[in-house]
This record gives sequence, structure tokens and C-alpha cells, in this order.
Amino acid sequence: MRTFLSACLIAPLLTQVATAQVTSPEAEAVQSSTTSSPVAFIYVSNNPNNSSTNEIRAFAAAANGKLTPVPGSPFRDDITNMAVNGKYLFGSTRNGIYIAEFLIGSKGALHWTKSTDIVQFNQGDCGNSGPLFFDHTGTSLYDLEFFSDCSNNSYHSLAVNKSNGSLQHLSATFGDAWLNLPATFIGNNIYAYSAVCLGNLYWEISGYKRSSNGLLSPIAINAPTPARKAGDFWCPSQTAADPANHVAITMQAVDQNFSPDGPPRLATYTADNSGNLHTASTPANMPQTAVGTVTDLKMAPSGKLLAVGGTAGLQVFHFNGSSPITHGTGLLTKSPVSQFFWDNSNHLYAISQSAGKLFVFTVTPTSATAAPGSPYTIARPQNIAVQPETPR
Repeated sequence: MRTFLSACLIAPLLTQVATAQVTSPEAEAVQSSTTSSPVAFIYVSNNPNNSSTNEIRAFAAAANGKLTPVPGSPFRDDITNMAVNGKYLFGSTRNGIYIAEFLIGSKGALHWTKSTDIVQFNQGDCGNSGPLFFDHTGTSLYDLEFFSDCSNNSYHSLAVNKSNGSLQHLSATFGDAWLNLPATFIGNNIYAYSAVCLGNLYWEISGYKRSSNGLLSPIAINAPTPARKAGDFWCPSQTAADPANHVAITMQAVDQNFSPDGPPRLATYTADNSGNLHTASTPANMPQTAVGTVTDLKMAPSGKLLAVGGTAGLQVFHFNGSSPITHGTGLLTKSPVSQFFWDNSNHLYAISQSAGKLFVFTVTPTSATAAPGSPYTIARPQNIAVQPETPR
């Protein structure tokens, strides 16, 4: 749906996050805090001081969330956006032309295998590779290509050969100037959704359908915004799906002067068998966030916790399927947060581009604490990818 606007039981509150000492990764001994087997590998692309190229910082996370550098890290690869599928890390090169493929070693080290020229599949001599994301199987990689036809954006669908990491280009969804964020797949791995609001003027909730070979195609869906206060309208921006058929979407109320009317809120939708989205969210049951302008939204693997981050920090809420989302934590950090991911062991990893920090939190339905050593100092972090020990 695209629009242009002209003239349950209350879950226990999560405990407040603990204060942790600021630690540099280089000062950490390369050893596990509580276990010899890491629960996840964390990769952060960043621009080192006095360097004209990027690198990838790699860490192993212990069971308590403590990070230690992966042997060989940092890896001097000029990468920005990243995505992982259990065996490979794929990264957009900083020049926007290639998607580089890296084999993930048993201890988390990255080994470059090949690079694919993604711009060759665009229309005209235009475009650059942006955010990357996978389907649930890790066999389909999607690249948000900016200016793919010299004026619009698109999702490129790429089939992954898991035996050697090679990419086969399938097709692209050309023709959407508003598209600017990755899509999120619901549990059936067939329907995916994205949302956008541009300048508090234009909004769009888009639906996509994945075919058996991984090709992602836009579909016409019904996805109304919730009821609103008289004179206001909702600007949706971020989407996150649970393991079933529910989708959380951030909503910013905008008044008739196209200015924000209150803080962002969280709506919940249910997808039907045709991909349409239905909501019972209202201003009365949509919780407010304290994160400022929303920059990211991620669902925990359990589907029970929802992290939302923005220019004023990071929060976690209780996600309850089709029932209203309920409050969880206050701000876990007040630093601006740009991107974050969960692992499968109750850890949430977040980067702050402006503060130059990597935060690690241990979050359960009843508690939230900073992991030992968090936050870590990283020069100009740009993107983060998290590979759990057991891939989803």
C-alpha cells in the first residue's frame, strides 16, 4: 500500500541495565570468559583512524556475552553492509560495485573466496550495492540496490550456492524510488514486508512474495495504518517479523503541519494467507518509545522480545503476537544506536556510529544487563552482522 498525504497480560518489567566499564577490545585477552565454545561471532565493518579503507573487526562472544577478538582480526577488507548465513559472510564493497563473499572459519576468521559484480545487473551504468539480507534458509541473498535504473531502487534476488558461496543473479524489483530498507520475512518464508516514510510526507507499507527458487517479487497487499487521532496520520518506518505470521512496525504520528506529534509507537500486524496485513493496534494500545527517531527494529529469535533503537538510545519491548506490544525496559543506553542484531543466546549487539561504540546486552523476558566489557570502542563503526553458533 502506498499513500501520499498533501496539505494481554502485562509481562514483568525488565530490570534496568547494569553499568559496565568501557573496555577496548585490544586490551582483552583472546580467551573465553566462561566457556571454550563461543555462542556467536560478531562482525563490525568500520573505518580505522587515519585510513582511507574499511576493515572488518571480528569477535567471539562467550556465554555471558563477553567479547574477545577473533584470531587474525581486524580483516582489511573494504566492506560496508554485511549479512551472514551460517557458513558465509557477504559484504557490499565501499565502492558499491561488488558483493564480496567470505568463508567463516571454525574460529570465526574470514577467508575471502570471490566477489560478484552486482552493478552489471542494473539498468544503465548506475547503481550501488546497499543493505544485504537473507531469507530464513540462508540460500537466498537480497541486495537493496540504490539507483538501480539510475533513478529508482530495487531488491536484487541472488541464489547462494552453499557449497562454494557463489551467487546466481535471478532478477530485480525495479522501479521504487522510496525503497530504502531491507525487508523482513514472516515464519513461512514466503511473505516479506518493508515500510518507509519520507520527510513525513510519503509513506508506504510494501509486501513481497518469495518463489521456490528465491526470487522476491512485489505483490499488492492491503496494509492499513491504525486508527489515529483527528488531524494526524501515521508514518511507518521499520518492520520486524516473529517466527509465526506477525509483523511489528514502528509508527510516528505526524500532524497537519507534517511535524511529529509525540514519540514513535509500535504497532503489531498479522499476515493472512494472501499476504495482507491486519491490525488491531490503536493509539490506546500502541506503546510509546523513548528512542527518538527510529533507526532499527529487530525481533528476538523467540519472537517474544522486540528491540527498537534510535537517535536517543535502545529499548526492548515484550512482543505478544497479535496482541498489543507491551513495555519492557527503559533505555539500555542513551547513545544514538544505528543498527543491532540478536544471537540465539539472549544477547543483543548494537553499534553506535556517532559514539564509536559496540554494546552487548544480555536480555531475557525478566532482566536486561550489560555484558562484561560492554561497551567496546570501535573507530567509526558502519555495519554489524551476528552469526549465532547455531544458525537459525
